[in-house]
Amino acid sequence: MHPSATDNSRRGAFARRMVEAGLAPARYARVLRADGRAPLLQIVKTGVAASLAWIVCLAILPEQVPVFGAIAAIIVVQPSVNQSFAKALERTVGVIVGVIIAYLIGLAFGSSTWIVLLAIIVALLTGWALRLSQSTTVQLPISAMLVLTLGTQTSGYAAGRIVETALGAAVAVGINLLIVPPTGLQPAHDAVAALGRETAACLDALARLLAEPSSAAERNGALVEARLLAPMLAKARAAVAGAEESLRFNPRRRANSDALELDDDLLAMLGVIVGRVPGMVRVLADRYDESLHAEGTVAGLAEQMRKAAHDLRLVMQESDLQTAEPLPHTAELPALTAPFHILTPSPTHWILIGSLMEDLRRVHEVIVEAGQSVRG
Repeated sequence: MHPSATDNSRRGAFARRMVEAGLAPARYARVLRADGRAPLLQIVKTGVAASLAWIVCLAILPEQVPVFGAIAAIIVVQPSVNQSFAKALERTVGVIVGVIIAYLIGLAFGSSTWIVLLAIIVALLTGWALRLSQSTTVQLPISAMLVLTLGTQTSGYAAGRIVETALGAAVAVGINLLIVPPTGLQPAHDAVAALGRETAACLDALARLLAEPSSAAERNGALVEARLLAPMLAKARAAVAGAEESLRFNPRRRANSDALELDDDLLAMLGVIVGRVPGMVRVLADRYDESLHAEGTVAGLAEQMRKAAHDLRLVMQESDLQTAEPLPHTAELPALTAPFHILTPSPTHWILIGSLMEDLRRVHEVIVEAGQSVRG
């Protein structure tokens, strides 16, 4: 029996949600290729920084080919200004400490070839003892090894290497500051918007399960999709944290701080809802029976779920996030405005209905608070 078009559509939607949540199967992973290209501007900036570092270093130190200045520039041009500062500091400190280690070992043991191995071991142990970062620790033995092998043949090699590295790092930081400093706002906007869309879809699915009879497979499918919200939330939080990091020391921080604050507010709202929705679907799946739809409260409860999904979409729409995929448009007025009166449920269903109402109350509160914040 061949799967129907509806089954294929559902599987395609599920696969898309798995990809958005960062849960794609391992067989799709690639070792050498990344998921996406680096921005072309990043490549241009790196080339400009390396070229300028070469020219500057050659003008100041004409007796040496400025390879290490260009290397420092290439390494230090990072996706954010803050990362560039960190890489510049790591690279410069690594070179200085490595050169000092090489100088002291050469002074103590002479110029034998075996001291290169000794310098590598001492440099690694020094990085470990000082709790230096991994990239700084790796730089120590490289610098020490180069000084002991090439520095003995070139006068002033050690000092020139320090100056050259510092110049290359400074040029790279300057280029990253001057040429459109990058921000990570777009990935944050997209991740928050995707989480909002999927959360509203899960609320709609919950409303359908309450309004109509359903099979165990349908309820389990809704539960799986609700549980996918948690990794999507983690992905959105990581994207917002990356955006915050990209704005540190960035001249464009002032112009983008309001947009980042909006992402934080929406993420706080979605975090509460995502914490509730899987539990709501779970309790429905665990305590479902065919007599549930005879309860007088259930139809109204389903309508409240639909209204919550509508109001969540409205908040996301009014936030005016500049996303790659446009947010869906909905009615312009909030729907969760009138009080909902609960009829006394039967002893069989009172736990289910009470649990759903308490979770819905909290969802309603955070949506209203977020809506007021966005409109304000």
